[in-house]
Amino acid sequence: MIYWAPLLHFYQPSTQLHWVLRKVCEESYRPLVAMFRSFPNARVTVNICAALTEMLAEHGMSDVVEGLRELADEGRLEFTGSAKYHPILPLIPGEEVRRQIALNSQTNRSAFGNSYSPAGFFSPEMCYSRDIVEPVIDTGHKWLILSGVACPADWPNNVIYHISSGERQLRVFFRDDILSNKISFCQLDAPGFLNHLRQLRGSAEDIYVITAMDAETFGHHIKSWETLFLGEVYDCLEPSCSLSRGVRQLQRLVDTQKEIFGSGAGTKESDIDVVTISQLLELFPAGGDIEPRPSSWSTSMDDIRSGNPYPLWKWKDNHIHQLQWKHLRIAIELVEKATKVAQEESARYYADIARGLLDHALHSDQFWWANPDSRWDVNLVNRGLVQQRDALFNAYKAIKMSGVGEDEITDCYYRVIASRDLRSKIMDQLFMQ
Repeated sequence: MIYWAPLLHFYQPSTQLHWVLRKVCEESYRPLVAMFRSFPNARVTVNICAALTEMLAEHGMSDVVEGLRELADEGRLEFTGSAKYHPILPLIPGEEVRRQIALNSQTNRSAFGNSYSPAGFFSPEMCYSRDIVEPVIDTGHKWLILSGVACPADWPNNVIYHISSGERQLRVFFRDDILSNKISFCQLDAPGFLNHLRQLRGSAEDIYVITAMDAETFGHHIKSWETLFLGEVYDCLEPSCSLSRGVRQLQRLVDTQKEIFGSGAGTKESDIDVVTISQLLELFPAGGDIEPRPSSWSTSMDDIRSGNPYPLWKWKDNHIHQLQWKHLRIAIELVEKATKVAQEESARYYADIARGLLDHALHSDQFWWANPDSRWDVNLVNRGLVQQRDALFNAYKAIKMSGVGEDEITDCYYRVIASRDLRSKIMDQLFMQ
C-alpha cells in the first residue's frame, strides 16, 4: 500500500490588505473547504498560522474557520502547531520562539476549540535549526515536518526518523520536495501524480509519501487547481480512504487475485490511501536518530554547502537583509528591556504596546520581499520596518518613564539613534532599487 499524507499551509501576513485577503479567501480557502466537504473520506493535515485565523474572523470570513473546525471535528483534518506571526524561528531568540508558539496555540485553541490539539509542528517556511527542537518538544508536539533537503540519511519511506533531545525524542517527517514542487507549479495532473506514487513504491510492500505546499496554490496561484488536481485525486482514492488496515490487506489480496486471474479492476485506485501525517505513526516503525540539516523548503543543496540555509530571508550577500536583521535585533533588545523595567502603570502602558507590536514585526514576509533579483515589493518591506520602528518608539518611551538610571537611558537612546541610521540606509536601498 502507498500512504499519501498531504499537508496544506494556510498563511497571510498580519499586514495583508483586506481586498487581498478577500480575494485569496474567495479563490482558495472557501473552495478548498467546499472540496474537502464533498469527499467524506478525504484526509489532510493543515497548518494555519493564528494570525490568519484571527484576520479571517476580524474581516468577516469566519466561515472558513468554521469549515476547518467542522472538518477537524469529523476527523477528516488534523491541525499542526506553528508560530503565530510566521517568523523565521531559527533566526530569532529562543524566548521569542516560545512566545510565538504559545500565542499560536492560544489563538487557535480559542477559534477551533477541542479540535485544535496538534501532535505535529510546522515551522514557518519549514525553517529548521537545532535551536528550535527543545521549544517544539516543550510545547507538547510529538513530530516535526521538514523539507526533504534537510534529510541527512537514507530517504525514509517506510521508517520514521527521530531527533533526540536528552532523553526525549521528536519524530521527524520529510516532505517530498520534487513531487510537492511539481504539484505547486502545475507540472503534474491527477493521473500523473498517482502514477508517480506507484513508481516511488517500486517493489516495496508499504511506503509513505508526504507532500506539503501553500494552501493558496490551489485556486489563488493556480485557478481551479483545488478541483482539477486535489478533487480529481480524492475522487480516485475515495473508496479506499476510510478502510481500516485489516480491510486494506484483504483488498490487497483481492487485487492480487484480479491481476492473476485477469478480472477487470474498477476505475478507482485501491493501492493508494490518503492519511493524515499523525496516522503514519501508527502505520510505520521507528527509524534511527538523525540531525537534520539547517534549511527551509526554499533551500537548495548548493545553499547548504555555501553556509546559506535561509537564502530568501537572510542571504549573506543581500545587503538589505543584513540591515533588516540588525534593525530587528535592536528592536528585540529594547522591547525585552522595556518589559523587564517598566513597573509603573504609565511605563507599563508603553511596554505592553511595544510587546504587541514586536510580535507582529517578526513576520518573515518583510525579508522575503527584500530580494531584488527574484522578488521585490518595497511596500511590504517598508511595512515591516514601520512595525519595528513603532515597537522601538514605545519601548524607549517605557524605559525612559521607568525610573532607570541616566546611563541606561543614554545607552538605550544610542540604540534608537543606531536604528534610525539603519532605517535610513534601508530606505535608501528601497529608493535606489
